[in-house]
Amino acid sequence: MAPSHAFRCCKRALNWIPVLFINLVVGWSYYAYVVELCVYTIPDNAERIGYLVIFHIFLFMFIWSYWKTILSKPASPSKAFALPRTEKELYEREERAEVQQEVLKKVARNLPAYTRTAGGAIRYCDPCQVIKPDRCHHCSTCEMCVLKMDHHCPWVNNCVGFSNYKYFVLFLAYASLYCLVICATVVQYFIKFWTKQLPDTHAKFHILFLFFVAALFCISILSLFCYHLWLVGKNRTTIEAFRAPVFINSPDKNGFSLGFRRNVAEVFGDQVKYWFFPVFSSLGDGHSFVTRLVHIDPEQANSVLQQNGKSLVDEEGNTRVLGNNVQHSVDESKEKTDGGQIVSVTMDSDP
Repeated sequence: MAPSHAFRCCKRALNWIPVLFINLVVGWSYYAYVVELCVYTIPDNAERIGYLVIFHIFLFMFIWSYWKTILSKPASPSKAFALPRTEKELYEREERAEVQQEVLKKVARNLPAYTRTAGGAIRYCDPCQVIKPDRCHHCSTCEMCVLKMDHHCPWVNNCVGFSNYKYFVLFLAYASLYCLVICATVVQYFIKFWTKQLPDTHAKFHILFLFFVAALFCISILSLFCYHLWLVGKNRTTIEAFRAPVFINSPDKNGFSLGFRRNVAEVFGDQVKYWFFPVFSSLGDGHSFVTRLVHIDPEQANSVLQQNGKSLVDEEGNTRVLGNNVQHSVDESKEKTDGGQIVSVTMDSDP
Protein backbone atom coordinates (compact mmCIF):
# COMPACT_ATOMS: atom_id res chain seq x y z
CA MET A 1 0.00 0.00 0.00
CA ALA A 2 2.78 2.44 0.97
CA PRO A 3 4.83 2.00 -2.26
CA SER A 4 1.65 2.29 -4.32
CA HIS A 5 0.66 5.50 -2.54
CA ALA A 6 4.17 6.93 -2.96
CA PHE A 7 4.13 6.02 -6.66
CA ARG A 8 0.80 7.80 -7.14
CA CYS A 9 2.09 10.92 -5.39
CA CYS A 10 5.21 10.96 -7.57
CA LYS A 11 3.12 10.45 -10.69
CA ARG A 12 0.79 13.31 -9.76
CA ALA A 13 3.79 15.58 -9.11
CA LEU A 14 5.38 14.68 -12.46
CA ASN A 15 2.09 15.44 -14.22
CA TRP A 16 2.57 19.11 -13.32
CA ILE A 17 5.87 19.37 -15.23
CA PRO A 18 4.23 20.35 -18.57
CA VAL A 19 2.16 23.02 -16.77
CA LEU A 20 5.31 24.31 -15.06
CA PHE A 21 7.11 24.40 -18.41
CA ILE A 22 4.32 26.44 -20.04
CA ASN A 23 4.29 28.92 -17.16
CA LEU A 24 8.07 29.31 -17.29
CA VAL A 25 7.91 30.02 -21.03
CA VAL A 26 5.12 32.56 -20.52
CA GLY A 27 7.05 34.17 -17.66
CA TRP A 28 10.18 34.49 -19.78
CA SER A 29 8.18 35.82 -22.75
CA TYR A 30 6.72 38.48 -20.45
CA TYR A 31 10.19 39.60 -19.37
CA ALA A 32 11.56 39.51 -22.92
CA TYR A 33 8.65 41.49 -24.37
CA VAL A 34 8.01 44.04 -21.63
CA VAL A 35 11.57 44.69 -20.43
CA GLU A 36 13.92 43.82 -23.27
CA LEU A 37 11.69 44.96 -26.15
CA CYS A 38 9.46 47.71 -24.80
CA VAL A 39 11.77 49.23 -22.19
CA TYR A 40 15.25 48.82 -23.73
CA THR A 41 14.64 48.58 -27.49
CA ILE A 42 11.59 50.59 -28.62
CA PRO A 43 12.49 54.31 -28.64
CA ASP A 44 9.03 55.78 -29.26
CA ASN A 45 6.80 56.17 -26.18
CA ALA A 46 3.52 56.03 -28.12
CA GLU A 47 4.55 52.78 -29.82
CA ARG A 48 5.76 51.36 -26.53
CA ILE A 49 2.50 52.13 -24.70
CA GLY A 50 0.37 50.80 -27.56
CA TYR A 51 2.30 47.51 -27.65
CA LEU A 52 2.08 47.11 -23.88
CA VAL A 53 -1.68 47.66 -23.79
CA ILE A 54 -2.41 45.17 -26.57
CA PHE A 55 0.07 42.66 -25.14
CA HIS A 56 -1.42 42.73 -21.65
CA ILE A 57 -5.00 42.38 -22.89
CA PHE A 58 -4.26 39.15 -24.76
CA LEU A 59 -1.96 37.92 -22.00
CA PHE A 60 -4.72 38.37 -19.41
CA MET A 61 -7.31 36.53 -21.52
CA PHE A 62 -4.82 33.76 -22.26
CA ILE A 63 -3.88 33.25 -18.59
CA TRP A 64 -7.51 33.47 -17.47
CA SER A 65 -8.76 30.81 -19.88
CA TYR A 66 -5.68 28.62 -19.33
CA TRP A 67 -6.08 28.44 -15.57
CA LYS A 68 -9.83 28.03 -15.81
CA THR A 69 -9.12 24.93 -17.91
CA ILE A 70 -6.64 23.66 -15.33
CA LEU A 71 -8.71 24.35 -12.22
CA SER A 72 -12.12 23.21 -13.48
CA LYS A 73 -12.82 19.83 -11.95
CA PRO A 74 -14.00 17.28 -14.54
CA ALA A 75 -17.72 16.58 -14.27
CA SER A 76 -18.56 12.97 -13.39
CA PRO A 77 -21.84 11.03 -13.74
CA SER A 78 -24.52 11.65 -11.14
CA LYS A 79 -25.75 9.04 -8.69
CA ALA A 80 -28.71 8.40 -10.98
CA PHE A 81 -26.38 6.37 -13.22
CA ALA A 82 -25.08 4.16 -10.40
CA LEU A 83 -26.58 0.71 -9.98
CA PRO A 84 -29.14 0.35 -7.18
CA ARG A 85 -27.95 -1.85 -4.31
CA THR A 86 -29.96 -4.92 -5.33
CA GLU A 87 -28.85 -4.82 -8.98
CA LYS A 88 -25.28 -4.04 -7.96
CA GLU A 89 -25.08 -7.12 -5.72
CA LEU A 90 -26.62 -9.25 -8.45
CA TYR A 91 -24.19 -7.88 -11.04
CA GLU A 92 -21.16 -8.53 -8.82
CA ARG A 93 -22.25 -12.08 -7.93
CA GLU A 94 -22.94 -13.04 -11.53
CA GLU A 95 -20.03 -14.31 -13.62
CA ARG A 96 -21.86 -14.78 -16.92
CA ALA A 97 -21.52 -11.72 -19.14
CA GLU A 98 -24.94 -12.18 -20.75
CA VAL A 99 -26.68 -12.17 -17.37
CA GLN A 100 -24.72 -9.12 -16.28
CA GLN A 101 -25.91 -7.39 -19.44
CA GLU A 102 -29.51 -8.20 -18.58
CA VAL A 103 -29.03 -6.53 -15.21
CA LEU A 104 -27.53 -3.46 -16.87
CA LYS A 105 -30.30 -3.33 -19.49
CA LYS A 106 -32.92 -3.38 -16.77
CA VAL A 107 -31.36 -0.36 -15.05
CA ALA A 108 -30.49 1.47 -18.30
CA ARG A 109 -34.10 1.21 -19.45
CA ASN A 110 -34.90 4.13 -17.12
CA LEU A 111 -31.85 6.21 -18.10
CA PRO A 112 -31.33 8.62 -21.02
CA ALA A 113 -28.36 6.56 -22.29
CA TYR A 114 -28.56 5.56 -25.95
CA THR A 115 -24.99 4.77 -26.97
CA ARG A 116 -23.49 1.29 -26.75
CA THR A 117 -20.15 -0.47 -26.96
CA ALA A 118 -18.84 -1.65 -30.31
CA GLY A 119 -20.45 -5.02 -29.55
CA GLY A 120 -23.81 -3.47 -28.73
CA ALA A 121 -23.54 -3.88 -24.95
CA ILE A 122 -24.52 -1.35 -22.27
CA ARG A 123 -21.58 0.94 -21.52
CA TYR A 124 -20.64 0.23 -17.90
CA CYS A 125 -17.55 1.38 -16.00
CA ASP A 126 -16.32 -1.25 -13.55
CA PRO A 127 -13.85 1.03 -11.67
CA CYS A 128 -16.48 3.77 -11.14
CA GLN A 129 -19.40 1.32 -10.97
CA VAL A 130 -21.73 3.47 -13.06
CA ILE A 131 -23.56 3.11 -16.34
CA LYS A 132 -21.82 5.56 -18.61
CA PRO A 133 -23.98 8.43 -19.89
CA ASP A 134 -23.75 9.20 -23.59
CA ARG A 135 -20.34 10.64 -24.56
CA CYS A 136 -18.90 9.80 -21.13
CA HIS A 137 -15.58 7.92 -20.91
CA HIS A 138 -13.27 6.74 -18.16
CA CYS A 139 -9.95 8.57 -17.87
CA SER A 140 -7.19 6.33 -16.55
CA THR A 141 -5.05 9.33 -15.62
CA CYS A 142 -7.77 11.12 -13.62
CA GLU A 143 -9.12 7.73 -12.45
CA MET A 144 -12.73 8.76 -13.00
CA CYS A 145 -15.49 8.86 -15.59
CA VAL A 146 -15.67 12.24 -17.31
CA LEU A 147 -18.85 13.64 -18.88
CA LYS A 148 -18.50 14.38 -22.60
CA MET A 149 -14.82 13.59 -22.40
CA ASP A 150 -12.74 15.03 -25.23
CA HIS A 151 -9.24 13.99 -24.17
CA HIS A 152 -6.78 14.20 -21.29
CA CYS A 153 -4.43 17.11 -21.93
CA PRO A 154 -0.99 16.93 -20.25
CA TRP A 155 -0.42 20.65 -20.92
CA VAL A 156 -3.23 21.54 -18.51
CA ASN A 157 -2.86 18.39 -16.36
CA ASN A 158 -6.59 17.88 -16.56
CA CYS A 159 -9.28 16.11 -18.49
CA VAL A 160 -10.95 18.25 -21.14
CA GLY A 161 -14.66 17.52 -21.09
CA PHE A 162 -18.09 18.97 -20.49
CA SER A 163 -17.06 21.19 -17.56
CA ASN A 164 -14.13 22.93 -19.26
CA TYR A 165 -14.22 22.31 -23.02
CA LYS A 166 -15.24 25.91 -23.73
CA TYR A 167 -12.34 27.13 -21.57
CA PHE A 168 -9.95 24.86 -23.48
CA VAL A 169 -11.05 26.19 -26.88
CA LEU A 170 -10.71 29.77 -25.62
CA PHE A 171 -7.29 28.93 -24.20
CA LEU A 172 -6.19 27.78 -27.67
CA ALA A 173 -7.72 30.90 -29.24
CA TYR A 174 -6.08 33.39 -26.90
CA ALA A 175 -2.77 31.52 -26.86
CA SER A 176 -2.72 31.76 -30.66
CA LEU A 177 -3.56 35.47 -30.54
CA TYR A 178 -0.94 36.04 -27.83
CA CYS A 179 1.73 34.47 -30.04
CA LEU A 180 0.48 36.35 -33.13
CA VAL A 181 0.68 39.69 -31.28
CA ILE A 182 4.25 38.93 -30.23
CA CYS A 183 5.26 37.90 -33.76
CA ALA A 184 3.58 40.91 -35.40
CA THR A 185 5.12 43.48 -33.05
CA VAL A 186 8.56 41.91 -32.66
CA VAL A 187 9.23 41.12 -36.34
CA GLN A 188 10.56 44.59 -37.30
CA TYR A 189 13.06 44.59 -34.43
CA PHE A 190 13.93 40.96 -35.16
CA ILE A 191 14.86 42.01 -38.71
CA LYS A 192 16.85 45.02 -37.48
CA PHE A 193 18.88 42.91 -35.05
CA TRP A 194 19.33 40.16 -37.66
CA THR A 195 20.60 42.63 -40.30
CA LYS A 196 22.67 44.49 -37.69
CA GLN A 197 20.72 47.73 -38.06
CA LEU A 198 20.63 47.86 -34.27
CA PRO A 199 23.71 47.52 -32.07
CA ASP A 200 24.31 44.25 -30.27
CA THR A 201 22.89 44.54 -26.75
CA HIS A 202 21.64 42.15 -24.09
CA ALA A 203 18.18 42.54 -25.68
CA LYS A 204 19.26 40.98 -28.98
CA PHE A 205 19.23 37.38 -27.78
CA HIS A 206 15.85 37.75 -26.07
CA ILE A 207 14.17 39.38 -29.08
CA LEU A 208 15.55 36.91 -31.62
CA PHE A 209 14.66 33.93 -29.48
CA LEU A 210 11.26 35.42 -28.57
CA PHE A 211 10.27 35.65 -32.24
CA PHE A 212 11.31 32.07 -33.00
CA VAL A 213 9.54 30.65 -29.93
CA ALA A 214 6.36 32.67 -30.53
CA ALA A 215 6.25 31.63 -34.21
CA LEU A 216 6.78 27.96 -33.34
CA PHE A 217 4.07 27.96 -30.67
CA CYS A 218 1.73 29.95 -32.91
CA ILE A 219 1.89 27.39 -35.72
CA SER A 220 1.30 24.40 -33.42
CA ILE A 221 -1.42 25.99 -31.28
CA LEU A 222 -3.23 27.57 -34.24
CA SER A 223 -3.44 24.22 -36.03
CA LEU A 224 -4.86 22.58 -32.89
CA PHE A 225 -7.32 25.46 -32.46
CA CYS A 226 -8.57 25.08 -36.05
CA TYR A 227 -9.04 21.35 -35.48
CA HIS A 228 -11.16 21.95 -32.37
CA LEU A 229 -13.21 24.59 -34.16
CA TRP A 230 -13.98 21.93 -36.74
CA LEU A 231 -14.97 19.53 -33.94
CA VAL A 232 -17.26 22.17 -32.41
CA GLY A 233 -18.94 22.75 -35.78
CA LYS A 234 -19.53 19.00 -36.14
CA ASN A 235 -20.52 18.51 -32.47
CA ARG A 236 -17.90 15.82 -31.97
CA THR A 237 -15.30 15.15 -29.34
CA THR A 238 -11.76 14.08 -30.19
CA ILE A 239 -12.68 10.54 -29.13
CA GLU A 240 -15.74 10.55 -31.40
CA ALA A 241 -13.68 11.89 -34.31
CA PHE A 242 -11.47 8.80 -34.14
CA ARG A 243 -14.21 6.34 -33.18
CA ALA A 244 -17.82 7.05 -34.15
CA PRO A 245 -20.33 6.67 -31.28
CA VAL A 246 -22.38 3.49 -31.49
CA PHE A 247 -26.10 3.97 -31.08
CA ILE A 248 -28.74 1.30 -30.51
CA ASN A 249 -29.03 0.64 -34.23
CA SER A 250 -25.59 1.42 -35.64
CA PRO A 251 -22.53 3.70 -35.39
CA ASP A 252 -22.97 7.24 -36.64
CA LYS A 253 -20.25 9.89 -36.51
CA ASN A 254 -22.89 12.62 -37.00
CA GLY A 255 -25.32 11.24 -34.44
CA PHE A 256 -25.02 14.27 -32.14
CA SER A 257 -24.79 16.91 -34.88
CA LEU A 258 -27.75 19.29 -34.84
CA GLY A 259 -26.55 21.76 -37.46
CA PHE A 260 -23.67 24.23 -37.24
CA ARG A 261 -25.47 26.97 -35.30
CA ARG A 262 -26.83 24.63 -32.65
CA ASN A 263 -23.57 22.69 -32.43
CA VAL A 264 -21.72 25.91 -31.59
CA ALA A 265 -24.42 26.84 -29.08
CA GLU A 266 -23.91 23.56 -27.19
CA VAL A 267 -20.33 24.56 -26.36
CA PHE A 268 -20.47 28.35 -26.17
CA GLY A 269 -24.08 28.89 -25.14
CA ASP A 270 -26.95 30.75 -26.73
CA GLN A 271 -25.85 34.23 -25.61
CA VAL A 272 -23.06 35.66 -27.76
CA LYS A 273 -21.97 38.11 -25.06
CA TYR A 274 -20.51 35.18 -23.05
CA TRP A 275 -18.76 33.45 -25.94
CA PHE A 276 -15.42 35.22 -25.65
CA PHE A 277 -15.00 34.98 -21.88
CA PRO A 278 -13.96 31.87 -19.91
CA VAL A 279 -17.18 31.71 -17.92
CA PHE A 280 -19.37 28.62 -18.08
CA SER A 281 -22.14 29.04 -20.65
CA SER A 282 -22.29 25.60 -22.28
CA LEU A 283 -25.77 24.18 -22.62
CA GLY A 284 -27.05 21.20 -20.68
CA ASP A 285 -25.76 19.17 -17.76
CA GLY A 286 -23.50 16.75 -19.63
CA HIS A 287 -25.59 13.66 -18.83
CA SER A 288 -27.85 13.58 -21.89
CA PHE A 289 -27.75 15.01 -25.37
CA VAL A 290 -30.23 15.60 -28.14
CA THR A 291 -29.63 13.21 -31.02
CA ARG A 292 -31.16 12.83 -34.44
CA LEU A 293 -31.18 9.04 -34.18
CA VAL A 294 -33.18 8.34 -31.02
CA HIS A 295 -36.56 9.62 -29.86
CA ILE A 296 -35.94 10.91 -26.35
CA ASP A 297 -38.80 11.25 -23.90
CA PRO A 298 -38.26 14.46 -21.86
CA GLU A 299 -40.55 13.19 -19.08
CA GLN A 300 -38.39 10.10 -18.63
CA ALA A 301 -35.14 12.07 -18.64
CA ASN A 302 -36.60 14.59 -16.19
CA SER A 303 -37.56 11.91 -13.66
CA VAL A 304 -34.06 10.41 -13.83
CA LEU A 305 -32.13 13.64 -13.49
CA GLN A 306 -34.36 14.88 -10.67
CA GLN A 307 -32.89 12.09 -8.54
CA ASN A 308 -29.73 14.18 -8.45
CA GLY A 309 -31.51 17.48 -7.90
CA LYS A 310 -31.60 18.35 -11.60
CA SER A 311 -34.63 19.35 -13.59
CA LEU A 312 -35.50 20.07 -17.18
CA VAL A 313 -37.29 23.24 -16.09
CA ASP A 314 -35.08 26.05 -14.83
CA GLU A 315 -35.91 28.72 -12.26
CA GLU A 316 -37.41 31.02 -14.91
CA GLY A 317 -39.76 28.30 -16.14
CA ASN A 318 -37.94 27.74 -19.43
CA THR A 319 -38.06 24.18 -20.67
CA ARG A 320 -34.73 22.39 -21.02
CA VAL A 321 -34.61 19.39 -23.30
CA LEU A 322 -32.65 16.67 -21.50
CA GLY A 323 -30.72 19.32 -19.64
CA ASN A 324 -29.47 20.58 -22.98
CA ASN A 325 -31.39 23.87 -23.19
CA VAL A 326 -31.19 23.92 -26.96
CA GLN A 327 -34.23 26.12 -27.15
CA HIS A 328 -34.48 25.98 -30.93
CA SER A 329 -35.18 22.24 -30.75
CA VAL A 330 -38.13 22.69 -28.44
CA ASP A 331 -41.63 23.43 -29.63
CA GLU A 332 -42.69 26.37 -27.46
CA SER A 333 -46.34 25.36 -27.62
CA LYS A 334 -47.25 23.33 -24.54
CA GLU A 335 -50.39 21.38 -23.95
CA LYS A 336 -51.93 20.56 -20.61
CA THR A 337 -52.92 16.94 -20.21
CA ASP A 338 -54.16 15.54 -16.91
CA GLY A 339 -52.55 18.41 -15.07
CA GLY A 340 -49.16 17.60 -16.62
CA GLN A 341 -47.08 19.25 -19.29
CA ILE A 342 -46.16 17.76 -22.65
CA VAL A 343 -43.01 19.01 -24.37
CA SER A 344 -42.57 18.02 -27.98
CA VAL A 345 -39.05 17.73 -29.34
CA THR A 346 -38.49 18.55 -33.01
CA MET A 347 -35.28 17.84 -34.84
CA ASP A 348 -34.03 19.39 -38.07
CA SER A 349 -32.42 17.20 -40.67
CA ASP A 350 -29.26 19.26 -40.93
CA PRO A 351 -26.27 17.35 -42.33
